[in-house]
Amino acid sequence: MSGVGAPGGRAALPLVHSGKVRELYDAGDGLLLMVASDRISAYDVIFAEPIPDKGRVLTAMTAFWNDELADLAPGSIVTADPADVVRRVPAAAALPAGWEGRTLLVRRADMLPLECIVRGRLAGQAYDEYAASGTVHGTPMPSGLRLADAFPEPMFTPSTKAEEGHDLNIGFDAAVDLVGAEAAASARDLSLALFRRAAERAAAAGFVLADTKFELGYVDGVLSLCDEVVTPDSSRLWPVDRVVPGETPPAFDKQPLRDWASAGDWDKRPPPPPLPPDVVRATSDRYRAAYERVTGRRLADWYGAPR
Repeated sequence: MSGVGAPGGRAALPLVHSGKVRELYDAGDGLLLMVASDRISAYDVIFAEPIPDKGRVLTAMTAFWNDELADLAPGSIVTADPADVVRRVPAAAALPAGWEGRTLLVRRADMLPLECIVRGRLAGQAYDEYAASGTVHGTPMPSGLRLADAFPEPMFTPSTKAEEGHDLNIGFDAAVDLVGAEAAASARDLSLALFRRAAERAAAAGFVLADTKFELGYVDGVLSLCDEVVTPDSSRLWPVDRVVPGETPPAFDKQPLRDWASAGDWDKRPPPPPLPPDVVRATSDRYRAAYERVTGRRLADWYGAPR
């Protein structure tokens, strides 16, 4: 297993996992370092061009939501402060350049093998399924719903977490088969509570939170909020004054990049087409704006800002 070495001959940090966006390093003592890159993917394919500041936005936004939702669910984050990270894990100083502001020190968790998706609006895969069969994750829905319409109540619509290939949308009964009735019910109830709180906070900032994906796991036996939380990578954020039923709203997430990618003749298999500079710039601008509008904070004040 590869890793990163530390100055002064200290032991390397073992690389636990490298995903589409993040690297996970074993920090010892039941801790992990979660480093968010500027990589972006669509249709499970990573593009060659980085999105400036994307990793800092994902990290800052996750830290914000962990604090905002702490009374509903404990978070796995120990610290985001680079100085505190190095104090606790000296080998972190040898992480690749630019890790400051992109790195969270987190507790290890026994993760549920579910993507805990909550949908408040008809969009994305849910819309495609509804248009084809009148169902959402296999659940029959009222007729006549349009793209971007609100559901009567937010829906818990889990999916599997595939090691390779695409996640598989499943119903609640299949989730019970995967994790057991008690864990599935706890994940559903907690995810719905988290979504409602996040949607209220987003609405106060002028956004509709159409859907989002939570990752839950057990830390010391307690179901906890893990990984990224309500970021532009894991959510659909729409400006409330631009939502028109039946139309695709302008989005402060990566949906416009997906739309660009699907408009050409790309078959959604590697290699992806090069991202034009204007698409890269617009995506970066949307991510920054999402963070700043939702949190009321400046990204320039977050760790790792250019000096």
